[in-house]
Amino acid sequence: MLPTPAAVDVPIKADEHGVIRVSGTRVTLKTIIGRYHAGDPPDLIHEGFPTVPISDVYAVIAYYLANREAVDRYIEAADAEAARVRREIEANYTPEQQARIDRLRQLAAQKRHS
Repeated sequence: MLPTPAAVDVPIKADEHGVIRVSGTRVTLKTIIGRYHAGDPPDLIHEGFPTVPISDVYAVIAYYLANREAVDRYIEAADAEAARVRREIEANYTPEQQARIDRLRQLAAQKRHS
């Protein structure tokens, strides 16, 4: 007979900026869940982020599945804040910087379509 499993602590913690990180690493909750949404299985996620133990990858995914709405709201808020900061930074670009960025985006688009 198997013993009753102990409760599993979810290895996530918000840093001083409110970014939720996994297993005391620099890897974010958003990153792990993003890879999960992209279809990566836990072992491949762990392979891409070896500082996060495989058991913690599973725990984070299980936490997400049990708290999908709250985690999705957190990710949406983080994305909105990142977009706001990006707009703020880009608003201060010089015309030369903006032209360079536009050119790099064109090249990246061409590369994706070739």
